[in-house]
Amino acid sequence: MSRKTLNPENVPELEAIARQSSADIVTMTTLAASGHPGGSMSTIDILLYIYATANVSPAWKPDRDYVVISNGHVSPAVYCTLAANGFFNRKDAISQFRLAGSIFEGHVEPDVPGVEWASGNLGQGLSAACGFALASRMKKIDNHIYVIMGDGEQQKGQISEARRFAVKYKLNNITAIVDWNKLQIGGNIADVMPQNIQAGYEADGWHVVECDGHNFQSIEATMQEAASIDKPTVVMARTVMGKGVSFMENKAAYHGAPLKPDMLAEALKELEQPNLLEKYKVARSAFVSGKKQCEKPDRLIMNTGKPRTYDSKTDNRSAWGNALVDIADANACPIAVFDCDLAGSVKVNEFAEKHPEGFFQGGIMEHNTAVVAAAMSKAGILSWFADFGVFGVSETYNQHRLSDINKTNLKLITTHVGLDVGEDGKTHQCIDYLGVMRNLYNFNVIVPADPNQTDRIIRYIAKTPGNFLVPMGRSKLECICQPDGNSFFGDGYNFEFGKADLLREGSDAALFVMGTLAGRAVEISDSLAESGISLQVWNASCPEELNCETIRKAAATGLILTYEDHNIRTGLGSIVGEKIAETGLSVRFKISGVEDYAFSGN
Repeated sequence: MSRKTLNPENVPELEAIARQSSADIVTMTTLAASGHPGGSMSTIDILLYIYATANVSPAWKPDRDYVVISNGHVSPAVYCTLAANGFFNRKDAISQFRLAGSIFEGHVEPDVPGVEWASGNLGQGLSAACGFALASRMKKIDNHIYVIMGDGEQQKGQISEARRFAVKYKLNNITAIVDWNKLQIGGNIADVMPQNIQAGYEADGWHVVECDGHNFQSIEATMQEAASIDKPTVVMARTVMGKGVSFMENKAAYHGAPLKPDMLAEALKELEQPNLLEKYKVARSAFVSGKKQCEKPDRLIMNTGKPRTYDSKTDNRSAWGNALVDIADANACPIAVFDCDLAGSVKVNEFAEKHPEGFFQGGIMEHNTAVVAAAMSKAGILSWFADFGVFGVSETYNQHRLSDINKTNLKLITTHVGLDVGEDGKTHQCIDYLGVMRNLYNFNVIVPADPNQTDRIIRYIAKTPGNFLVPMGRSKLECICQPDGNSFFGDGYNFEFGKADLLREGSDAALFVMGTLAGRAVEISDSLAESGISLQVWNASCPEELNCETIRKAAATGLILTYEDHNIRTGLGSIVGEKIAETGLSVRFKISGVEDYAFSGN
């Protein structure tokens, strides 16, 4: 796509908007008595330039350019820029800034029209940009991806992961712009953590250019150069924190500190802008919360193919890999699968061989890979990220939390969870996956009991919007059968999200189980039956969704037990205990789970 150029005749108008925006920045942060005025003032010219030349508009367009704000604390500058471009009312953004119930939060959120990606945690924006760039390529959209970053943020390791990924996959339509004001909360960036930002990018294969970040002609010339280079490009924009107000300029104190009202008045005089603080106070006091999410989804309609039924012993990993290939074979629309150097173990190798155009090897860079996959899912690509549990859940929780806020559509598949990791040792035992992911409001956890249920679950999440984690062990499992010998989860079984499966009837006690141990629980029940003990067995494949009716039926036996290879403090047992308390049942209750880091082996 040929990019728009900046008409020199429009420069005076942009300069006037920049002055007004700087006044709005100091006003809204003073009004809220919090915020980040300094960096917002150093970034405003860059943002105004990008929105003047990029293919973005208030009307949603599938072929739009993407603008990712990685340093989300410069939200005042973002809101001013979007308001200036007609995305919403300027008065609303100023008067409602950092006000509870307003969409104009302290860090950018996707509830705001024009904001593609929430970013509070620094260092993730470039990864999101990579995801949007890959999604555009797979959808054959010719566009450009801009990502705004801070200079202190460059200390984050995930940015170096994203740099390498962008070069490997030739994401040459990415232009990163670093707000190079050389200050962060602790002072000069060189004092806080010395680094050579330009050399780091150059070493990873990026084209590096510099510009005056407060001169629109300089920005234009540099951006034109960046567009002509067949590489990902980073623009080091030399800026001044607090630009435009003499007593704020080059002062790290104003990174995250607003002006007091008397200092605001002085600042507005320097900017030659009216003082409207009292007017905005009135508007702020009249605000009534009515927050609405700004929906910008790309809807997917997937053919999930015909389920497979397994009769012989196999692992859930293989069942997942087979279902993935079936789904890819059945759909013309692009599917993306991400791996972190574990393709054979997490069973995405067959997909990689049959559909190489949709397979992305992220290397041992889990943080970047998690965000790239999630951003792709938000851009309308069915995206899968497969990894070992300790890497795909425990190590990348922060990334998934941000994706949860961004309401992505990520399908996270983790193998080697619980104690079922073979001989790898306790460092690889992901015994906290449920306890960790329960904290995320928009991530659904489904734990399959055997290969047949795994197959149906994978096909279910492929067609169902939302973030899903499907954790599974390493070992081969016998397929669970009904008492008559027929497969429980085979032909005729239809997975229903939230429904617990009654694997065995019983009257003396009820046992709740999930995942790898489900088959063993059935064996225990069958063995006890020979001794005249009737054990009811429930497979809680959706442990977070256990309902009161199920708990009441189990409690009618007089004894409820739980059985899991998960941390005893935060797993299935804790959920069952909560449900018992919620329903006010009087029943004996015993949890069995992992009480400490365990031995490893068969």
